[in-house]
Amino acid sequence: SGAEEFVKKYETHKEEDQIIGHFGLGFYSTYMAAKQVEIQTLSYKEGAESVYWSCDGSASYTIEKGTREARGTEIILTLLEDEKEYLDEAKMRTILKHYCSFLPYPILLNGKQINEHPPLWMKPASECTEQEYLDFYRRLFPMEPDPLFWVHLNVDYPFHLKGILYFPKTSLEGEFKKEKIKLFCNRVFVSDNCKDLLPDYLTTLRGAIDSPDIPLNVSRSYLQMDRTVRQLGAHISKKISDRLGSLYRSEKEKFLSYWPDLELIIKYGALQDEKFYERVKEFLIWKNDKEEWTTTEEYLERHPEQSVYYTAEKNHFLNLYQEKGIEVLMIRPSMIDQALLSFLEQKTEAKFKRIDGHLEEKILDPEKEKSLLDADGRSEAGKIADFFRKKLDMEVEAKSLASDSLPAFLLIKEEERRLRDQLAYRNQEMASAASSFVKPTLVVNTNSKLIQAIQKAELKDPELAKEMAHSVYDLARLSQKEMEPEALAAFIIRNQKVLEKLSESL
Repeated sequence: SGAEEFVKKYETHKEEDQIIGHFGLGFYSTYMAAKQVEIQTLSYKEGAESVYWSCDGSASYTIEKGTREARGTEIILTLLEDEKEYLDEAKMRTILKHYCSFLPYPILLNGKQINEHPPLWMKPASECTEQEYLDFYRRLFPMEPDPLFWVHLNVDYPFHLKGILYFPKTSLEGEFKKEKIKLFCNRVFVSDNCKDLLPDYLTTLRGAIDSPDIPLNVSRSYLQMDRTVRQLGAHISKKISDRLGSLYRSEKEKFLSYWPDLELIIKYGALQDEKFYERVKEFLIWKNDKEEWTTTEEYLERHPEQSVYYTAEKNHFLNLYQEKGIEVLMIRPSMIDQALLSFLEQKTEAKFKRIDGHLEEKILDPEKEKSLLDADGRSEAGKIADFFRKKLDMEVEAKSLASDSLPAFLLIKEEERRLRDQLAYRNQEMASAASSFVKPTLVVNTNSKLIQAIQKAELKDPELAKEMAHSVYDLARLSQKEMEPEALAAFIIRNQKVLEKLSESL
């Protein structure tokens, strides 16, 4: 039959009559590049005669006795004028390597075999060496650095699945690269996009998956709902979590060294998949202020009060907690970490408290509290708070901190900070709007000699006292990374003026 009859046969919209997946479509696609197709073929059957077939893509064709003397088939394409780029050997080699590298039959181009290396996933894992895994990865991804480790998949029931998935070198701050897992069906390349087969958190992996059970002749929406596809994704997820757990328990030091490259998969997976979280929670780890690794559950076992203290970076304020022997986790203000904190608060009894988001009694020294009232009924702490409040026009609290080395710090409520940061991750305009409703409180330390000196300077030089008060506020913002870049110039100028005035009294 001709092309017109072929297409007409599949004009109905019934699912069983869809053109995709029926024998012959691949052959008809040759006319996308060729104006004439000729075939010389000879059957393997004894006594068979050679056949010659020729067609220019129209409804008519020529068929007659052929000239081929040996068993086999030869297909000759006469290319269209606009498609002669396919005569370029380099281009053809690139195409063949992309689609045919692992076909079970030899593919030759000008006498040189294209698929000279069989797919490693066909070989039992027990027979594969580390060098073979690395060489295979380099052939798949020649521009990528070597992977950390890998998982060899081999499933026969309830579906057939083979493949090798590699854990690449990546990071939480790095680019979230997707579409790096090559999908094959019976060793034939299909796609490098497995997002419908794998959960999102595993699409950062690299490698290849081969399964004859993946329904390739259906629509994308049906693929997402297919029971086999869901089973495949769930099975792969379990294999990955099992491999991670095995590495954590048997080679913990190696696991910890890999953590910067693994945490994106583990954290993202915990947020996305309840079952995955249950399997990885034993190694969902954080580093504390003493450079020790711990899980949230281990932290709570050591501190039954259920408060988990954390900070984004080491700064002067952290010293207060360290001097009191309070364990503090180091948690970056990244979008995924902030989402994970809220998630863990729902899954556990933990309440995460950023150390500059709460004024804890543990860091105060009540014995040095300046609470004695004067004749007007005002305490020394109240006077200091009023002084800074008037100079800075903002909310101020004066407290007796356990250390006199920290003059002041900014207190930003946990809920306000999380909301602000969450909006900031979305876009800059929302970040600016969010900053407007965040109202920080400056907590000044009544035990600080600098704070006491500034208060005394008010009697001699009110202008100098005001500039020094602003400098204390700016130093707190700078230390806690709350100072806007455009405010840095004013901060430098103000401090220069303060130093000049102070030098005059020397």
